[in-house]
Amino acid sequence: MSENVYDAIVVGSGISGGWAAKELCEKGLKVIMLERGQNIEHVKDYTQTNKAPWEFPHRGKAPLKLVQEYPVLKRDYPLNEINTDWWASDKDCPYTEVKRFDWFRGYHVGGRSLMWGKQSYRLSDLDFEANAKEGIAIDWPVRYKEIAPWYDYVEKFAGISGNKDGIDHLPDGQFLPPMDMTVVEKDVAARIKEHYKGKRHMIIGRAAHVTGPLAGRTQCQYRNKCGLGCPFGGYFSTQSSTLPAATKTGNLTLRPWSIVTKVLYDKDKKKATGVEVLDAQTNQTYEYKAKIIFLNASTLNTAWILMNSATDVWPEGLGSSSGELGHNLMDHHLGVYSHGHVDGYEDKYVYGNRPNGIYIPRYRNMYGEKRDYIRGFGYQGGASREGWGRNVAEYSIGVEYKEALSEPGPWTMGIGGFGEILPYHDNKATLDKTKKDKWGLNVLSIDCELKENENKMRQDMLNDGLEMLEAAGVKNVTGKIGDGTPGRGIHEMGTARMGKDPKTSVLNNFNQVWDAQNVFITDGSFMTSAACQNPSLTYMAFTARAADHAVKELKKMNI
Repeated sequence: MSENVYDAIVVGSGISGGWAAKELCEKGLKVIMLERGQNIEHVKDYTQTNKAPWEFPHRGKAPLKLVQEYPVLKRDYPLNEINTDWWASDKDCPYTEVKRFDWFRGYHVGGRSLMWGKQSYRLSDLDFEANAKEGIAIDWPVRYKEIAPWYDYVEKFAGISGNKDGIDHLPDGQFLPPMDMTVVEKDVAARIKEHYKGKRHMIIGRAAHVTGPLAGRTQCQYRNKCGLGCPFGGYFSTQSSTLPAATKTGNLTLRPWSIVTKVLYDKDKKKATGVEVLDAQTNQTYEYKAKIIFLNASTLNTAWILMNSATDVWPEGLGSSSGELGHNLMDHHLGVYSHGHVDGYEDKYVYGNRPNGIYIPRYRNMYGEKRDYIRGFGYQGGASREGWGRNVAEYSIGVEYKEALSEPGPWTMGIGGFGEILPYHDNKATLDKTKKDKWGLNVLSIDCELKENENKMRQDMLNDGLEMLEAAGVKNVTGKIGDGTPGRGIHEMGTARMGKDPKTSVLNNFNQVWDAQNVFITDGSFMTSAACQNPSLTYMAFTARAADHAVKELKKMNI
């Protein structure tokens, strides 16, 4: 085999890219996985994971120098002194904000699979059918029954802990044992269920944490230091799970520091032939050839690659013939919180630092109810006892203050909403040909905002949160509608949606680009609507399904 010729190319090494590499390698294909950033080796490169807070000069907080260097990242929690180099540089990788969009990226092997929240939920036909029933955008080309076996498949490998709750619109899966709720969460959940007559549920989060036997990985240690890498492999990441599986086959080549700038397209054969790569360290350009290509660079970067590809055939790029490439950009809107204190559990405490919380699945615009907006939202949160960082009103200094802080504080309960953003055509990303990044490449221009439907939903997210906590006996309940800027959910979706018709979508029902059917896209780009659940499990399922289809079509010589 020629040095730069493979059976398959996978662009990106995050959650979906790792899955694509694993599936294709295990099916016997020689695969090269191209990652634009540095390599991070499992365990070896988790250099901060065993340090205590006091071992960092600023106790983990971001010093002024970092704040100045990361004007976007500083907008939320990702900016800190501990793992800053796991987030993309705002200086090296700028973008244009027509409207504010908080784009938090991870450019390294493993991508955001090393830093994600691990919340893992299935979509249901409530989600797959919503566009068609409500006349929004276009219909999904698939239904739940087609995807359910693939959810089963990826859950068993990834290791999803959870409880079988029997909620129709949040289907149960192949779960490892659930993590335990705190005593307060259990009581609050029971009160919510009773008050709302079983139409609202509070469950333990379904999370990609190992809580039972799973080959090659150790159970979660309840350290809650996941964002620094887990040397135990306690949570699902490319490094802990899919990369070792792909490497084991002997069929994988991993090339970091490889910025894919375009897909190479043969207009006579109407197929992609490979990709062009800019070496991020040497600025040298290379070409890699393959029979099939999986673009998994993350939603916005995948759109960027397509926009730079086959422009001699389609001025707006490969996949743009429908006029939908780059459009229908979605995220989840959040920043709406409710919080209060819970009395009567002063003799109760918690075990370890559980890296998971509770989940309240969607309940609005269901059971025949109609609000003044469509779709819905869920909540994530939890109950815990306040620690040493709390204020003690009775003391301000001295021995009494220290003694007071040696005991845990009162129990608190808080929830935050995650709402669905509709697929609006005018929420979009385009090429900004007036601005370039560190490597002289044109950057993206992002024009995305919340609209009336989301803003009405946010008011309900606040009101309902306050009402539920009060109904559950939580005291001194307060709440706020905070910053809901798109991007902050770090769940970018859309830009290359799948559909039934090449005139209205970029991809077909198996994630193939209509205009080049040996190109598959299975990161968040393909999402036709967002639902309100965390989407990563859905990316995994669709990636495994698309890889299976790709190999079958390759054997039939159809692609």
